[in-house]
Amino acid sequence: MSDRESMEYDVVVVGAGPAGLASAIRLKQLAAESGREISVCILEKGGEVGAHILSGAVIDPRGLNELISDWKDKGAPVGVPVTDNLHWVLSAKGKYSIPHWLMPPFMSNKDTYTCSLGNLTRWLATQAEELGVEIFPGFAAAEVLFHDDGSVKGVATGDMGVARDGKHRPDYQPGMELHARYTFLAEGARGHLTKELTRIFDLRKDCGPQVYGLGIKELWDVPAEKHKPGRVIHSQGWPLDDAWGGGFLYHQENGQVALGFVTALDYSNPYLSPFEEFQRWKTHPAIRAEIEGGKRASYGARAINEGGWQAIPTLAFPGGALVGCAAGFVNVPRIKGSHTAIKSGMLAAESAFKAITADRRSDVLSDYEPAVRSSWIADELKKVRNAQPAVSRWGGTIGTLFAGFDMWLNAIGLRTPWTLKHHADHTTLRRKDEVRPIVYPKADGALTFDRLSSVFISNTNHEEDQPVHLTLKDADVPIAVNLALYDAPEQRYCPAGVYEIVEESGKPRLQINAQNCVHCKTCDIKDPTQNINWVVPEGGGGPNYPNM
Repeated sequence: MSDRESMEYDVVVVGAGPAGLASAIRLKQLAAESGREISVCILEKGGEVGAHILSGAVIDPRGLNELISDWKDKGAPVGVPVTDNLHWVLSAKGKYSIPHWLMPPFMSNKDTYTCSLGNLTRWLATQAEELGVEIFPGFAAAEVLFHDDGSVKGVATGDMGVARDGKHRPDYQPGMELHARYTFLAEGARGHLTKELTRIFDLRKDCGPQVYGLGIKELWDVPAEKHKPGRVIHSQGWPLDDAWGGGFLYHQENGQVALGFVTALDYSNPYLSPFEEFQRWKTHPAIRAEIEGGKRASYGARAINEGGWQAIPTLAFPGGALVGCAAGFVNVPRIKGSHTAIKSGMLAAESAFKAITADRRSDVLSDYEPAVRSSWIADELKKVRNAQPAVSRWGGTIGTLFAGFDMWLNAIGLRTPWTLKHHADHTTLRRKDEVRPIVYPKADGALTFDRLSSVFISNTNHEEDQPVHLTLKDADVPIAVNLALYDAPEQRYCPAGVYEIVEESGKPRLQINAQNCVHCKTCDIKDPTQNINWVVPEGGGGPNYPNM
């Protein structure tokens, strides 16, 4: 028996992102319509709702329309309508635009908005609380709880006040258990509880591996004469060479421009740094012209699901379900996932509501997955399922042509019979003696920056005297394998300067600066031996993104 206090709910949701909030709101809507009481709570590891939310973002309001049809009247902060949509292919000094008419119709940004997804989730949280949802920010779900029959019983929050050496500090408080009929995991990409339950219930036995990109984003305040609200630019090509990815630049409200760069994490050169590629991208004359004279206001980074339809795992397990980016519903060519996340949360809520009203508990929500696979989520993701693996396999030029051909066939109703496969990102690195090191230019402090100054403006903070949440399965591997074979790629793929190789008594040692961690999960994904295991730190730690 646990000596922790416990609370009972009908549904516990882990993560206050679009999917988690949508599921909670939909449960309460159904309860109100039926006159039945249903108790719902959300655990959010960020210090406040939205603190860990990072997205471009251009929002397709389809999911929001279905969840809260009068969101405009209620003042949802969806930003400004997209009015100008450009796609650039960059060379080292020049660019050309891909005409919009060449794009399949479903790639259009018509009726979309560019906004802060963090602010939208804060608004959704107020809607949820008005319906009676209990939201607990600053409490990280650290452990899955199980019934004797192996079904999920709920989760436990992490202990607070534990020192780095594992001893209890004077401010120690044990975690709390939250028991539920059903537990929804809405942790986002590469959630640590999702990873555990995927292993326990073998949720990937019928699908391919999930693959990821690392998205790095900055917010800039730009001069008024350069600001064009609603202008949306995507780019591909330079500066990436043997890797693929692209940039985005969105003119949002209040004189701000959101810009960022996504690097697919299946790259092969261990000397590549996604952070430095982003900084280099900003020096392109076309990108520089959009922001020069402005001032950087914020910084952040986050892994993005890029596996698409063929990487969707089994969605329901005994006692719960995966929703949103925990499952991987991102439409990669459109660079959008909040609308599918919201819809998946609604479908999970509807399935759980049926089960609860039938007085069921902790079984498999067997109608959730069929509902997803017959929904517009499936229709949308199936059409674009070959785009990411095509570019990954054949590169930017041939891959883009194939992806465009494949998407056009799907757009006109000719469903292509092939589905390209993925390779897990951690398997793709080449040894250091097989590649040429990449030399990046030094930051100028005006247009380009270093990682530590970037982390500073992400408002990242962790209690220093707590157990390191970036754990190693084998402490010898970083030097014996990663350094020896790959020149310690963790020094370069981390966008926050967490990992360093330092000399100690004349020998190299891996130093983990866990207090810098922005919770992007790249190390958990890209480490070639899968030796790094990201677990939640003390609740409330990590970045605190404003307006991201």
